[in-house]
Amino acid sequence: MATVSPLAKYKLVFLGDQSVGKTCIITRFMYDKFDTTYQATIGIDFLSKTMYLEDRTVRLQLWDTAGQERFRSLIPSYIRDSSVAVIVYDVANRQSFLNTSKWMEEVRTERGCDVIIVLVGNKTDLVDKRQVFIEEGDSKARELGVMFIETSAKAGFNIKPLFRKIAAALPGMERLASTKQDDMVDVNLKSTVNSSQEITSRIDIWRSLKLILILSLEFPALHNQNGSIVSE
Repeated sequence: MATVSPLAKYKLVFLGDQSVGKTCIITRFMYDKFDTTYQATIGIDFLSKTMYLEDRTVRLQLWDTAGQERFRSLIPSYIRDSSVAVIVYDVANRQSFLNTSKWMEEVRTERGCDVIIVLVGNKTDLVDKRQVFIEEGDSKARELGVMFIETSAKAGFNIKPLFRKIAAALPGMERLASTKQDDMVDVNLKSTVNSSQEITSRIDIWRSLKLILILSLEFPALHNQNGSIVSE
C-alpha cells in the first residue's frame, strides 16, 4: 500500500501598520468576502487553509498580527519561525509605505535571509486617494530583493495571485516558481465538496492563549524566586 506524503505546512505572518488591510486580505482569501465594518486585530489571530496548485497541495498557516504599537512586543516571536513575511501598506497612506522599512528590518533581524518577503500595496480601489504609486512599490521591492504585488481586498483584486506567488516561492515549489512575477491574472483554487473542512477557524485553545498574552501586557505581574506570580 502506497504511503501518503504528509501535507507540507508553511507559516505566513502578516505585518504592517494598523488599518492597512491585513485582516481583510486574509478574510478575502479564506472566505472570499469583505467586511465593511472595521475591527482592529487584538494581539495575534491564527487561521489556516489548504491550497491546491496543479499537482501540489500545501497547508498555509496565516498569522494576522496587530498593527498597534502596544502589541509590537509580541510580533518578533511569531516572525522567528515563519516561512513567509507579508508586509502590507495602504497605497492611500504614504506613512504606512515608509514604515515598511521598519517592518523589513524587524523581519531581517529575526530571520535574516532565511525567509520569503512579499511587499503588498493594498487598497488599490481608492484610486482618487492614492499616495503611493505602483512604480514606487516595485522600485522599493527590487531594491530590497523582495517580491511585490498590489491588491484590493475590497474588490478582490490580486488576492489569489498574491497567494499563488507565495506558494510558487515556497521550498519544493520550484516548478511553479517559473511563473512570471508580473503575471497578475486571477486564478481559481481547486474547490472541494466540503470547503468548510479545509478551513480551520479560530480555535478555543488559541483564543485562551491570546487572552493570556493580552492580559500579561495590560496587567503585568511580578514573579517571586519560586516562580509564583505576585500581583502588583
